[in-house]
Amino acid sequence: MTARFRAAILCLLLATFAATAQACDSMPSWAQSACNRLDQIWTEGGNDLYFTGYSWHNRATYSKEKIDSFNELAWGGGYGRSIYDEDGDWQGLYAMAFLDSHSKVEPIAGYGFLKIGRVSENVRLGAGYTVFLTARHDIMSYVPFPGILPLVSASYKDTMLYATYIPGSAGAGNVLFMFGRWRF
Repeated sequence: MTARFRAAILCLLLATFAATAQACDSMPSWAQSACNRLDQIWTEGGNDLYFTGYSWHNRATYSKEKIDSFNELAWGGGYGRSIYDEDGDWQGLYAMAFLDSHSKVEPIAGYGFLKIGRVSENVRLGAGYTVFLTARHDIMSYVPFPGILPLVSASYKDTMLYATYIPGSAGAGNVLFMFGRWRF
């Protein structure tokens, strides 16, 4: 898959987020609430800059040789929009691209929800989930596929650190992925 094609997929996903306002009215009533929330996040939310940087492969599920072959510096970045809703919980839409375990570009776009607890005025902790669409070179040769993962966070003012764990079996998955967000 060419870099131009991957960029086109990412742009298409971002355009999909932007088109939610017109689409909500024509949806079934049971889906309108979710659609309206996505529209609210995209139109009223703040700007987010995402940065990725680290993925840890569980040493109990891979050989030392395999661990040594992995890229654990998952450099990349992206853009998103997010809100703190009426309950004080965080909800966001995002699109990122980063280097995966094999140093290949992995695009991802999705929605995240975190139930937020305030430790102090500037410090928040969160736990929730992310629902996303991604594509990998080693899984269906970059054919996009969906996923859902747990998500935890710690934030200070406009900066948030996230972590998720990608489950798997011996020799596949079992990766702790960490990334951050700066709201501007």
